[in-house]
Amino acid sequence: MAFGRFERTPGQMPMSDINVTPLVDVMMVLLVIFIITAPLMVSSLKLDLPKTEGAQASSAPPRFVKLSIDAQGAVFLDDKAISLNDLQRSLNAQAAQALAMDHGELPEVQLRADARVPYGRVVEVMGLAQQAGMNRIGFVTERKQPPANP
Repeated sequence: MAFGRFERTPGQMPMSDINVTPLVDVMMVLLVIFIITAPLMVSSLKLDLPKTEGAQASSAPPRFVKLSIDAQGAVFLDDKAISLNDLQRSLNAQAAQALAMDHGELPEVQLRADARVPYGRVVEVMGLAQQAGMNRIGFVTERKQPPANP
C-alpha cells in the first residue's frame, strides 16, 4: 500500500526567481546618499600642507617654487622681484621643464605673504600658479609665540 496523491495536477513548484525589489531599494538609498555627499568631498582649493612636525623627509630633495609677497604687494620669485607677466612666464617654463624631466611631477609652490597684503593679491598670485598647473600650494607662516608667564 503506497501513500500518494490521487490528483493528476502537479502541486506548487518551487520559485526559482530572485526578488530584486529590496536590492533596488537599497541601491536607490545609496545613490541618494552619494548624490548628497559627493559635493561635500570636493574642495575648490587644493592644498598639500604638512601633516605633523615629526614627518620623515624623503630621500629625494623636495622640489618647490618659493613665492613671496611683501606688505606693498610686490611679488618675489626666489627672493628676486618680478612682475606678474614675468611670473606667469617663469611658472609656465618651470612647469614645462618639470614635466619634460623623468619625474613628471610639478613642484610645490611655497607662498609667503605679509600679514598686511590684501587677500585679492594673494589669490591673484595663486591663480597664476594654478594656471601653470601647479596645484600644490603651501602657505608658509611663522609659529605664534606663546605669551610669557611672569
